[in-house]
Amino acid sequence: MDVSIDLLLDIVSKYNISVIPLIKKAYYFALEKHKDQTRESGEPYINHPLAVAIILATLKADVETICAGLLHDTLEDTNTSKEELIREFNINIANLVEGVTNITNLSLFAKDIQNNANLRKVLLSMSKDVRIIIIKLADRIHNMRTLEYKKDLNKQQKKSRETLKIYAPLAKQLGLYDIGVELEDRSFFYLDSEEYNQIAAMQKELLERFEEYKNVIIEALYNAFINNRLFSSISFKILGLYETYKELMNNLDIKNIHDLLKFVLIMDDIDSCYLALRYIHDLYKPYPSYFQDYIAQPKPNRYQSLHTTVFGPNENMIQMQIRTPFMEKITKYGITAYWHEDLENGSTLMQKAFDEQYPFYKSILNANKSAKNNSDFIQILEDDVLSEKIPVYNDEGKMIEVSKNITVIDYAYFVSPFFANHMAGVIVNGSFVDFSYEVKPYDKIRIISDVNSSGPNCEWLNIARTTLAKNSIKEYLKRKGQSLTRSPW
Repeated sequence: MDVSIDLLLDIVSKYNISVIPLIKKAYYFALEKHKDQTRESGEPYINHPLAVAIILATLKADVETICAGLLHDTLEDTNTSKEELIREFNINIANLVEGVTNITNLSLFAKDIQNNANLRKVLLSMSKDVRIIIIKLADRIHNMRTLEYKKDLNKQQKKSRETLKIYAPLAKQLGLYDIGVELEDRSFFYLDSEEYNQIAAMQKELLERFEEYKNVIIEALYNAFINNRLFSSISFKILGLYETYKELMNNLDIKNIHDLLKFVLIMDDIDSCYLALRYIHDLYKPYPSYFQDYIAQPKPNRYQSLHTTVFGPNENMIQMQIRTPFMEKITKYGITAYWHEDLENGSTLMQKAFDEQYPFYKSILNANKSAKNNSDFIQILEDDVLSEKIPVYNDEGKMIEVSKNITVIDYAYFVSPFFANHMAGVIVNGSFVDFSYEVKPYDKIRIISDVNSSGPNCEWLNIARTTLAKNSIKEYLKRKGQSLTRSPW
């Protein structure tokens, strides 16, 4: 990665030249503080915070976020105090730096205990300022890009596992899909380089065979659109290596992964998106089960697009993603698109949207309330909050995402622990189901509650799969003075 103060200033000057003096001040402050430090690669330590700041600048981060990126290790690794940061910069920058700083007063404890405490601290700090986790993601990206210099294989794999389970899913939840995929693929390489290389070779071979068809498809799409006075830009993408690996683990042949090969079509407006869909289906027959209208039903992270998978030339399965330029900006930048939409108030709008529109943070708060300790919190996070998701519809017809392979009991506790504790019945797709029913993608689920219901019992513990649901049931049974063990009678 090219790292220099000139590159950082060049990127920032293209969208907000007025903040250059403050960024220079933060850089030279960090340069002085880290002047005697080096990284494991042997390069000057300042290259790391500088790289973090450059990553943030490519997201069009505000000046406080970029300065915090430059300063993010000063509290932990130098003799800098928070009061000094406030004095030299401002309280917001100091708070951001403090938010991403590791807790160091746990040095007497095991590293795992300290790491869990640090993760919990950072994740809960999002309620105060979501920019903290965005800085942490930029920090993790650069750490993963330079992980080869950490010669201890165990440390490489430990950081990769944490990245795969925590940071990559977090990035995707925030709509930072490309960052999430990069974190997944880099982690995958260190965790199983042989499998990584095999899948990379399979993808390369498939792309080489597909190359002659790719241009034929692009030409056919352009001709259909131009003939009908539609204008579009068309690009081609391929599924991430780790995402491909997960699909192959589901016993799919690589040719049968419906979203492995993707064309992204950017249309002028929403009407043009739906018209484009019609002309695509005129050219190529669709797989009806793989059609999704995320324009009418956006994902919780604001993602919008039409998805259709079609039979392409030579029976290749090809996914078409159709969206407007604004939707493409959301796809590329996720929650940080607010920085692009409003330079002055973007961070305020981002925080407001995060508090009100991103339901996974509510799950983090519930995990914090339910967890017995830091280790339990991280376990709930991995198993429940950041696990693989499937889309379902609530009783109002709104799409929400829930963990894969859960039961309706888990769903009820995810939606509302109060209603779950008074659950009398569940209707899925218009029919009553047992509480052991496993939720499937695109189910429409309605919870029937009754304050006079008998409530959870020990049998529910045998059915529930998420840690959050199990902890909630145990807490309810304890309050009611019931045994947590199943009666032999």
